[in-house]
Amino acid sequence: MAAAERGAWEPIVGAIGPKVREARQQQGLSLQQLSARADVSAAAIHKVERGDMVPTITTLLKLAGALRMPIGHFVDEGGPPVRVATLIRADERPEPPPEWAPAADGVVAESVAYPTGVLRAAGVMGVVEPGGGSGELRALRPGEEVLLVLEGALEVEVAGEDYRLHAGDALHYPTDRPHEWHNAGPAQARAVWFTVRA
Repeated sequence: MAAAERGAWEPIVGAIGPKVREARQQQGLSLQQLSARADVSAAAIHKVERGDMVPTITTLLKLAGALRMPIGHFVDEGGPPVRVATLIRADERPEPPPEWAPAADGVVAESVAYPTGVLRAAGVMGVVEPGGGSGELRALRPGEEVLLVLEGALEVEVAGEDYRLHAGDALHYPTDRPHEWHNAGPAQARAVWFTVRA
């Protein structure tokens, strides 16, 4: 097939997953709920939404029927709709961005917000085990970050200044200065980091 012919349909196929995800989220359905309605496995729907799998016509007909939308909505040439807000379901949180804390040790984290073409903020929620932390100094980049401790305590160093944050404490600092954090206490710490890049 000629490259020009492929170029005509690839954007349409690539838009199917985002359109399925948008329709599902607009209707407040979880992957499991849509799976039950459509008789399509949640894993398959997840792959379709991520663009890892192109649905068969049968699967697309099932999804369209379960979402009560015409199949044409998913295959028109309009491309994926642009959303004002980004919804991240509790059971669908992605991994934190690789640059968040690449040397972190003893930390389990997931994204609660991430930048889009319109929005610049990112958010990560994590549990830091005793002795765990960001590791070596985190990458310096223009912007700012707010660290809010929800449980336990964290030791934070920003540009040579030391802070100890307990549950409910927040620290706001520029990310173009050296900064790191760790859990020096005997119990787990849980915290949220919100970052805005300049």
